[in-house]
Amino acid sequence: MTEQEQLQLKQNIEAVYERIEAAAQKAGRKGRDIHLVAASKMNDAERVRAAIQYGIGIAGENRVQELLEKYEQHAYDGAQLHFIGTLQTNKVKYLIGKVSLIQSVSSEKLGAVISKEAQKHGIRQDILLEVNIGKEESKSGLDPENLDKILENICKMPGLRIRGLMAIPPAAQEKGGNLHYFDRMRQLFIDISQKKYDNVSMDFLSMGMSGDFEDAISCGANMVRVGTAIFGLRPYMIK
Repeated sequence: MTEQEQLQLKQNIEAVYERIEAAAQKAGRKGRDIHLVAASKMNDAERVRAAIQYGIGIAGENRVQELLEKYEQHAYDGAQLHFIGTLQTNKVKYLIGKVSLIQSVSSEKLGAVISKEAQKHGIRQDILLEVNIGKEESKSGLDPENLDKILENICKMPGLRIRGLMAIPPAAQEKGGNLHYFDRMRQLFIDISQKKYDNVSMDFLSMGMSGDFEDAISCGANMVRVGTAIFGLRPYMIK
């Protein structure tokens, strides 16, 4: 990285933390209670290491192969590592023991595979349940209408601990366009929090990305996944 690129990255991270603080205060909350996950897809190990140096405490990866490559290069040293992308069951074995949180558990089948692999390693794997809040056919995730029933089944699986919910709402066409989805997620989160399940502690509501994380915070998110606002546009986003 050039000095200019390092400076820009540092300024981007500072600006995101300032926006988080402002959004939290506006919602009557504290910025320190919001967990920032730097979505580092398509950013190399050097850039991830620099982001951690400049204050990022959690790195989030979308692709298993990319995570493994950067893991071998010690890209995530000094930070937590989360998996935040679509996860195929045959790739689960590569994540156990490396990531502290799998945010994208989108089916009972996937939960069962994670449970099996976690038991092999003698650990309890923290997970979030991904909710397809917009009921989009093109996206993975649990049906919000059946979430209670699915949660009851997954929470009985050994080797797992459910730490909360995650969602990726439909792409909004205008500012504030996802507020109703975020509100719905907050209500699901509250409803589940009021019930008693084994191996469930509703600690995290993960929603909001670069374009809408302030709205997500206003609706109760305490974990946001931010990529572009930190690292800049990825190559495929530049026209």
